[in-house]
Amino acid sequence: MATPNALPPAPAFPKAVPFIIGNEVAERFSYYGMRAILPTFLVAQFFNPGHDAALTAVAEARANDFVHSFAALGYALPIVGALLADWVVGKYRVILYLSLLYCVGHALLAAFAEDLNGFRLGLLVVAVGMGGIKSSVTANLGDQFDRHNAHLLPKAYGWFQLAIDVGAALSTAFIPELYARYGAAVAFGVPGLLMGAATLTFWRGRRHYVRVPPTGLAQGLRHTFGPGEGRAALRRVGVVFVFIPVVWALYDQSVSEWVLQAAHLNRELWPGFTPLPEQIQILGIVFGIGLNPLLTYRVYPALERAGIRTTPLRRIGTGMVIVALALAIVAGIQHNLDVGGQPSIWWQVLAYFVVAGGTLMVAVTGLEYAYTHSPPAIKSLTTALWLLTIAGGNFFLGIMNASIANGGFFARFQGANYYWFFVVLMAVNVALFALVTSRLREKTYVGIGELPAA
Repeated sequence: MATPNALPPAPAFPKAVPFIIGNEVAERFSYYGMRAILPTFLVAQFFNPGHDAALTAVAEARANDFVHSFAALGYALPIVGALLADWVVGKYRVILYLSLLYCVGHALLAAFAEDLNGFRLGLLVVAVGMGGIKSSVTANLGDQFDRHNAHLLPKAYGWFQLAIDVGAALSTAFIPELYARYGAAVAFGVPGLLMGAATLTFWRGRRHYVRVPPTGLAQGLRHTFGPGEGRAALRRVGVVFVFIPVVWALYDQSVSEWVLQAAHLNRELWPGFTPLPEQIQILGIVFGIGLNPLLTYRVYPALERAGIRTTPLRRIGTGMVIVALALAIVAGIQHNLDVGGQPSIWWQVLAYFVVAGGTLMVAVTGLEYAYTHSPPAIKSLTTALWLLTIAGGNFFLGIMNASIANGGFFARFQGANYYWFFVVLMAVNVALFALVTSRLREKTYVGIGELPAA
């Protein structure tokens, strides 16, 4: 017999969440494991196999161009995956089928580790698979919540970011060791096995997912681009997101330019321990794992209690400033290298700590913002727009590094000037962001099929 006046049970996380989080850990292991060794592998295998010092700058610029162009394609394709998910086949089928294609891409990387054309094909297939599922996986997490447990959504996205960080950290520590000991074929093959595990984990949760049916092509076009909430929401979200590519243009250097910079530093962290250049980037991930819950459960609530509202736009703006500070530290390291010094890797440790905090304030908030500020019919699409900001930042980095490799306009920005260019760019970006968003009228949505929340 029910107890009179008993309180209803506290809302809990949906049963589907563990499968989504588990899938994300393994998928991010596969992606970041491959990407951890990509820039140094390209230089050593294809662009400067003879280790000619005279070719170092051009070879590294070509590798950076390759890495950022791959990332740009991968993070541009979520738009296509989102449209398929929202309008045609639904999120579940998009995630499952393109995850299988993703596995094929990893197999091609392992098979063609000594053939640049075949390797390029593998990267293309990985980009299609990764990009095609990315926005749907993120939006699928939000779909599991309704009005009764919507207040748990920020924490769910915090756990989602933690899953990304854990998968990335494990692979960044492990895959470079495999590469150093057993070669490229094994180092690129193991991430493929983890992508297989990610696909299996997602499939096993199939009976627990809340599946939002696709709207149909005609209705999707009408909701998105016709008069009404879809177009208005896209406009509001787009005004915020147009400033985000600069953040990624700074942050994504930490997994390419910074890695190549680390090869020239004194990497002895303490006596007897000198990590590989590719392994240094794990520090940013580890710091992210520690800072993520600290920001979510301690810093933001403490500021709210002190009367300082930590709105999404304030978090994003503050994160931009902190990311710029990290680039200033790296510019100082590069200046020391330019004048013949060999600075300690501990300066990069500091830069990774700073960039981790700033990027978390932007990344976690941005994912939440993309979902909560769009109506149900376009949630995957707005999430894809968020991911498109990553593509934009990497696309610019690819163009800039190609220009440097070919002696073009951006060739004047080499050495420390390369990093100072981005510090100044972010300063301008932050000023414009503050000016524009101070006049923005926001509108939020919760759950699936809910009315706008006040």
